[in-house]
Amino acid sequence: MKKPLQIAAIFMVFTLTACSHQSKAEEVNLDNFNEKEITPQDKITKDVFTDDFGDQLEVAVNETQNTVIVRLDGKTYELKKSHELPEYTAADADYQYSDIRGEVTFLRKGYNMVLFHHKKNKISSGTKMASY
Repeated sequence: MKKPLQIAAIFMVFTLTACSHQSKAEEVNLDNFNEKEITPQDKITKDVFTDDFGDQLEVAVNETQNTVIVRLDGKTYELKKSHELPEYTAADADYQYSDIRGEVTFLRKGYNMVLFHHKKNKISSGTKMASY
C-alpha cells in the first residue's frame, strides 16, 4: 500500500512544479511582447538624373550617416561623404560622386573615366533686350 501512495505523491510533486514553472515563463514572454523598440529615422533624399544619352542615375543621400547610394546600369555603389572636397562629394577607393552647383558627375577614379554626367538646366533670368 505504501508504494502506490509514494508513486502518487511523487507524481503530484512533478505535476505541481511543472505547472508553476511554465506559468512564470509565459509572464516573461508577455512582458517582452509589450515593449516597443524606438529606432531613429535617417534623413534620406532620393533623386533620379538622366543624361544626354538617356542613362538614368538614381541617388539616395543619407545625411544622417553621411553616405550616398548610387545605382547605375543595374549596379549599386555605396560611397562615404568626403569633407575635404567641395560641396557634396562622396567617394570610395574606386568611384566618386559629386553634385557641385547642379552638375552631377559619377566617375571611376583609377581610370579617369566619367560614367555619368548631368547638368541641370539653368533658369533663364527673364530679361530681354529691347530692340528699336
